Amino acid sequence: MAQFDTILHPDFVVPIVPRYEVLPAHSVGIKGDTISAVLPRAEALELEASEHVDLAGCVLMPGLINSHCHAAMSLLRGYADDLPLMTWLQRYIWPTERQFISSEFVLAGSELAIADLILGGTTTLVDHYFFPEVTAEACERAGLRALLTFPVIDVTTAWARDTEECISRGLALRDRYRNHDHIEIGFGPHSTYQVSEETLARVAVLAEELDAPIQIHLHETDDEVLSVVEQSGMRPVDLLEKLGVLGPRTQCVHMTALGEQDMDTIATHGAHVVHCPRSNLKLGTGVCAVQKLLDRGINVALGTDGAASNNRLNMISELQTAALIGKTAHGDPKAVDAWTTLEMATLSGARALGRAADLGSVEIGKLADLIALDLSGVQHLPLYDLASSLVYGTSGSEVKWSWVAGRCVLRDGQLQSVDYTEVTERASDWSDQLAAFRTTLEQ
Repeated sequence: MAQFDTILHPDFVVPIVPRYEVLPAHSVGIKGDTISAVLPRAEALELEASEHVDLAGCVLMPGLINSHCHAAMSLLRGYADDLPLMTWLQRYIWPTERQFISSEFVLAGSELAIADLILGGTTTLVDHYFFPEVTAEACERAGLRALLTFPVIDVTTAWARDTEECISRGLALRDRYRNHDHIEIGFGPHSTYQVSEETLARVAVLAEELDAPIQIHLHETDDEVLSVVEQSGMRPVDLLEKLGVLGPRTQCVHMTALGEQDMDTIATHGAHVVHCPRSNLKLGTGVCAVQKLLDRGINVALGTDGAASNNRLNMISELQTAALIGKTAHGDPKAVDAWTTLEMATLSGARALGRAADLGSVEIGKLADLIALDLSGVQHLPLYDLASSLVYGTSGSEVKWSWVAGRCVLRDGQLQSVDYTEVTERASDWSDQLAAFRTTLEQ
């Protein structure tokens, strides 16, 4: 029996841990689903393995963790652009979802998204959408690691009549995937303005009993904050604190409309923030004060949001945007630096999931979720600083290889676990129906 299943031979390894470390001419050995060795290439070439993979010109690093997405909304990419958030939601997105959301819609959209995510270097997806059981099955087939947060919302949808059914169906799904090695199920209360205080309090109790994650849209706009204050007399963060929602397993998404006290409250409870810079920029909702959060010791992960409000699900593009606007937002070129954004897309995402012990870095004993980016092109040379090259010099198309738990899902730019032709044909079929309905909304 071979000593390793696979040994990868890139030009460089960027392990993320320790910070600032780059390993030239090093190789990574995989046994089963685990990283079993990180060693000089000359030594690795002498070892027995079922497969030696030459990654000349490539940088090997941990797979990217997309900490917030609405995968199925890929079918709504470019559907309603250049609009304010509430106009976008109320005039286009919500009516379209009421008309079309079904298990078939979610399957087509999720599979389209999964292809996009893998091509962009995502190995772990955190998704928040209707029919999570469908997305879970699609991720399972593709070999993508995922946390699916089932929707909890105070309106009738195609997936559930009310919050009671949302929770019932979600808990049943969590039981189904209780011991799954790739799929986890968590709670996804939409927001403080779409979910009652009673329901939020119940989610908090259930999540604590089950040690389950919670993901919620929070402090996304000034108007949102104001409306919650008018309704409850409290800012959204304070309301969640009162109801027991905030804690180390809580992921607060967006957080662009924050005051100093809001940040202090998040820090006190050890909750995580998920930054979605491109979506926030496109919707004009503001910029998350990432460096201020980091300075308070708050863990900040990175997500794309859905393709309907971003257009891309590429985490390379996302971390580049996060670094650039972080500097402008704080008036400091040292803010949200290259290494910080690489961590946000890897180890910080793992921390938000409670998975820092086995994901987010290239270390012996961790799961073999890895990607290789080709930086051999003239646009990347010379490679003075790999973190800088990865963050500021990439276009999002450099990812050529990807492994999840040691399984190759992208080989030299070709998808291995998703039928590209089938996915694109199905998306094209849906686009005709959606375009026709959009025309009626515009009349």
